[in-house]
Amino acid sequence: MSEKKTHNIKTILTFIVPSLIGLLLFMTPISYQDAITIPIAIISKGLQGLLGDTLVAMVTAIIVFTALVSLIAKIAKPKCIIENSFFNTLFNVTPVWLLIRVLGAIFVCLTFFNVGPEAIRSGGTGALVLNDLLPVLFSVFLFAGMLLPLLLNFGLLELLGSLLTKIMRPLFNLPGRSAIDCMASWLGDGSVGILMTSKQYEARFYTQREAAVIGTTFSAVSITFSLVVISQVQLEHLFVPFYLTVCFAGFVAAFIVPKLPPLSWKKDLYIDQTPRDKDDEVIPAGHGVFSWGLEQALVKASHAGGVKHTLTDGVKNVVDMIFGVIPVVMGIGTIALMIAEYTPVFTYLGMPFIPLLELLQVPEAAEASTTIVVGFADMFIPAILASSIESDMTRFIIAALSVTQLIYMSEVGALLMGSKIPVNFLELAVVFILRTLVTLPVIAGIAHLIF
Repeated sequence: MSEKKTHNIKTILTFIVPSLIGLLLFMTPISYQDAITIPIAIISKGLQGLLGDTLVAMVTAIIVFTALVSLIAKIAKPKCIIENSFFNTLFNVTPVWLLIRVLGAIFVCLTFFNVGPEAIRSGGTGALVLNDLLPVLFSVFLFAGMLLPLLLNFGLLELLGSLLTKIMRPLFNLPGRSAIDCMASWLGDGSVGILMTSKQYEARFYTQREAAVIGTTFSAVSITFSLVVISQVQLEHLFVPFYLTVCFAGFVAAFIVPKLPPLSWKKDLYIDQTPRDKDDEVIPAGHGVFSWGLEQALVKASHAGGVKHTLTDGVKNVVDMIFGVIPVVMGIGTIALMIAEYTPVFTYLGMPFIPLLELLQVPEAAEASTTIVVGFADMFIPAILASSIESDMTRFIIAALSVTQLIYMSEVGALLMGSKIPVNFLELAVVFILRTLVTLPVIAGIAHLIF
């Protein structure tokens, strides 16, 4: 029999208060300016409004600073960086990442000062990433990174993980706590989900396979962004059936895609190469699901450290995300958009989908095919291209597909590659194609019922 420990009131409050604040900020859907969102997204938007154009200049400075410091770390190897494990991990990167950071810095300078090749700085490439995407990421990272310890450090995930394992294990072969990453993305932003997944992978809560599956399958697009997509194709009156279609297709993909390579090939080993213990999720005798979850939560809360420790953790998260990820998004995102905008690559890549679209009886199949693969560069491009298609049904299918494909290099793909989650570019491309092939028939089937 495992004996039940007693915890003092301080530990209980240490668990309850920060966890409730975290739940309120990251998980509570509220209606704001006619849209459903979460408090953390509203705070981020407030910051964007407050800083306005200054934000673009700040992001530019951050990207250039990161590239310069990374170059110095690589060439001169100063002690202050190399001997500090945090700075060493952040700035002393591999040659490939260094190249991406330097490219990001070049792109951002050309775009910010509006000089050099039009292809790099135009409204559909560099300027789209710099002016529309990066200010949003910066403000989300700032608040989400700072406040994430409220969700991660005080036992909330231990309790919910225990409660939800009975659902997540049989359905998706994932720990119960992964449901929280999904909800945070779903209500807030995909980048919040990836930030949470990456942090928990580094802290040995997820194995390589679990982190890769959660990052590529559950970093869903927020409800708010889905509304932007459906508005772009002029079908906002169909938002509810659209969102239900996205959720259902996403569920089907989450069930099937992780069972196929490359995700099924990932090892069930932690970041330090140790295997998961078989008894990890076994509930000891004398405990129910809730009481065991609560016990683990209180043990976690008792080791949480004080306000100073939580703040330090938050600041590290923010620095890690802003300096580690934003330059990558600028570099990879701009390159992907240049390929989409100025070369016929995505048109050619879309051609094999024409027979499939015709088989599914999708009107204007040839026009629709060009939008299918372009979603890999940026999720919003398919909706922009689709606005010229006449068939409501085809526009509905393209919009829903662009949201369920999930992996796009201007944000989620770049974030995954910039994080510690073990996925590379080629694997992301394969997962993207698999998600497309799995969700397209589901979405087309539902579209035939609606139209």
